[in-house]
Amino acid sequence: MRLLFLGDMVGKTGRTAVWEQLPGLISDFKLDFVIVNGENAAGGFGITEEIFRETIAAGADVVTTGNHVWDQRDALAFAPREQRFLRPSNFPKGTPGRGSGVYIARSGARVLVANIMGRVFMHPELDDPFQAGERELAACPLGEQADAVVIDFHAEATSEKICFAHFVDGRASLVVGTHTHQPTADHQILNGGTGYLSDAGMCGDYDSSLGMDKEEPLNRFLSKVPKGRFEAATGPATLCGVGVNISDRTGLTEKIAPFRRGPRLEETAPSFWS
Repeated sequence: MRLLFLGDMVGKTGRTAVWEQLPGLISDFKLDFVIVNGENAAGGFGITEEIFRETIAAGADVVTTGNHVWDQRDALAFAPREQRFLRPSNFPKGTPGRGSGVYIARSGARVLVANIMGRVFMHPELDDPFQAGERELAACPLGEQADAVVIDFHAEATSEKICFAHFVDGRASLVVGTHTHQPTADHQILNGGTGYLSDAGMCGDYDSSLGMDKEEPLNRFLSKVPKGRFEAATGPATLCGVGVNISDRTGLTEKIAPFRRGPRLEETAPSFWS
């Protein structure tokens, strides 16, 4: 199974680039399944139902989120009725929406996608992500109820991300870190067969500060006095993420490589999709 994971869409430029390019990527690379993190899609903070629906219409199978999931109040209303919209599963019991789901890929495979948020340097501090991961895997084990298991681990600390990946190694197909908006170069297959990347990066303008217009963040570092709000940068977006081939037999990762397409970062795509 060929799976593409795209990192956090940031603002109009990021979401528009995903909407415009994703249909061609699915066709050109014959992708079976696509996951997009959408928590920063609405002006850099949260996501609306309209943006969610446009992302699904472009070809995403699931939209994941993170700590900004409720920044747009609209999300509280549509989260309970949209099965392809995920918020972190370790929110307290009773939180609107769902943290995981099983979806059917274009290949016919059953894909469990879970969205889990780390706790180190993160706000709000949610329930234990390791216990949340254990619950998700126990409820839908790889090779039994699921043919593939993908976890979007939304966290700041790389130590927490890699330890979580080792914790589920051999029981998940892929663990992808999101949240920092900076793509890392540590894509690998762990000893048990789980694919891993510390951070997928963002789909947004990289002539920025993490997708925000760089003037106000720079001002705050220099003066410590806010002059205005953070605003999403509006320059051309670069898509960032990771591509994997998942074994139809074992459900584990066979090949993994970064995906980057856009004007600022060095472009790359999985050569095994050629």
